[in-house]
Amino acid sequence: MKPSKLPDRTPVKLSTTLTPTLAARLRDYADFYAETYGTREEVADLVPFMLEAFLDGDADFRRASRSGGAKDPTIGTPRRLNNQSTE
Repeated sequence: MKPSKLPDRTPVKLSTTLTPTLAARLRDYADFYAETYGTREEVADLVPFMLEAFLDGDADFRRASRSGGAKDPTIGTPRRLNNQSTE
């Protein structure tokens, strides 16, 4: 079979507490998103995509993941994270 087995797509609920300032900034971001794309989205719907974009854009994290320094969630094998800024 050509495609590999699909990854687990079961959503994971994560609860967190935000500072009032951060909550306001996220609402402002949702407003900006609506102005930009003409579609209103709830903050809770935007946050997972914002976090994914943040992680994808973190060059140090990507580098550590490629070199075996971060856990690969598709394999589930813990790996050592080399944070050179604290060494």
